Amino acid sequence: MPMVDDDHQDAVDYAKDDLSEDDFPKVKHAVKLVDVTRTYRLGKKEIEALKRVNLEVALGDLVVISGRSGSGKTTLLNIIGAIDLVTSGRLFVMDVPINDYDETFRSSFRLGNTGFIFQSYNLVSTLTAIENVLFPMQLSAKSSDELETEAMALLERVEMSDRADHLPWQLSSGEQQRVAIARAMANDPPIILADEPTANLDGESGQMVRDLLLELNKEGKAVIIMTHDERIIDQSGARRFRMESGELHDNV
Repeated sequence: MPMVDDDHQDAVDYAKDDLSEDDFPKVKHAVKLVDVTRTYRLGKKEIEALKRVNLEVALGDLVVISGRSGSGKTTLLNIIGAIDLVTSGRLFVMDVPINDYDETFRSSFRLGNTGFIFQSYNLVSTLTAIENVLFPMQLSAKSSDELETEAMALLERVEMSDRADHLPWQLSSGEQQRVAIARAMANDPPIILADEPTANLDGESGQMVRDLLLELNKEGKAVIIMTHDERIIDQSGARRFRMESGELHDNV
């Protein structure tokens, strides 16, 4: 049985295999990192990608983290998204000490609770737009017709319903990112994680992505964005941080 801090014991039934947002009516933190360190070994050399990072994010927070390439931003996002594991420290996602569980649990937890948006889109090249959106829904108990209706509604929201049957190579960069955002919204996750979501986009496509991220935040989702985009960094109400050599600092 995984370790559970007393402060979080009443929030969630950790023994459940099918945790969803409905299980978190009294959630204290969407994300909480306590002295999180991530060290990689390169031959005989150890590299500290993250150094004692502390961060608390509530549902409804818009968190923007800037920093140079190699500063640790992507590593931090992968830790929060339970793609990577901490070397030391504690990580809670929706009050669940997620690193205390095995990969099977973390994988299903990710699908229901975090939506990822990547700089390089990461769409499955052999799947159409609607099939890419359906991909994270694979563990749902809903019928295939229900899921397809939901996926089409998500594509309509990002103005991509007319391209539902197109493969990624048939779409522009902006269109691919919009499909990626629709995919991130699948399962209606409470947390959205975005890694340089506008970096490869032109003005109009970039603005659409910014608007969509802000809409998701206004719906009450915790949105955490790693970016160099000044229009996102300067967004009113955003909590601003910067990464420097694996350390997280308030950005005043």
